[in-house]
Amino acid sequence: MSDLPTEATWPALGDVPATTGVQWGAVQTLWWREIVRFVRQRSRLVGAFAQPLVFWLLLGGGLNNSFRPPGMPSTLTYSAYFYPGVIALVLLFTAIFATIAVVEDRQAGFLQGVLVAPVTRSTIVLGQALGCTTLAVVQGAIFLLFAPTVSVPLTIPAVLATIGVEILIAFGLTCLGLIIAWRMDSTQGFHAIMNLILLPIWLLSGAFFPANGASGWLAAVMALNPLSYGMAALRRSLYLGDPAAVATLPPMLPSVLVLIAFGALAYWVAVRTAKRAAA
Repeated sequence: MSDLPTEATWPALGDVPATTGVQWGAVQTLWWREIVRFVRQRSRLVGAFAQPLVFWLLLGGGLNNSFRPPGMPSTLTYSAYFYPGVIALVLLFTAIFATIAVVEDRQAGFLQGVLVAPVTRSTIVLGQALGCTTLAVVQGAIFLLFAPTVSVPLTIPAVLATIGVEILIAFGLTCLGLIIAWRMDSTQGFHAIMNLILLPIWLLSGAFFPANGASGWLAAVMALNPLSYGMAALRRSLYLGDPAAVATLPPMLPSVLVLIAFGALAYWVAVRTAKRAAA
């Protein structure tokens, strides 16, 4: 990896003229920094990709013949049903490992240097969010290679639709992670909050069991969970040729609109959080 650029070769944030909007040169700098740092830290790559894979092999494989939650489509095995949930878990873990770098940047002093540069907070957050989103989507796309092992056919329309949904999910989860990371001073506190918030969001998204088979109050909570609509859109993208597998899910268009609204709201709150943290 000697051909990767070093920090000395990145464009200087201070060279970007100050404006009141998004400064795309600085966004590109912060985006590329996230990519380079992730490639150099292989433990993050293993943690974000290998852990969901182990979850899928152990839970999906172990429960495949003995577990069928109420409401699960009859045309799918449990491994096939759980597969889109594991893709969402890949996106989630990447968001966790990527946004924790904000806490590390604060401890190392890099974040303070960025904050005093003539760069708007919306620019900083967008650069961080796009970098983390790119990493998550690349790993989610790689995980699509396992689809044939659970008899999920991969067509070009299905792959393109799935990657598009992955982008929306990853951006929303990343911005949610940034909201938490900008408030934290230690990695221990960050992990505690992330486990308390993000993992339940995933569990109650329909990734592990369908909402139409859950109890009344749990189904109501799942209906309020924006990631539930991300899972619905992800399943509809993957199972384009199996209408029975998605018959009980929310329609595609409303699900995508909820994802867009969730990402926009999470980004806005992350920018507000960054402004308060810098004050």
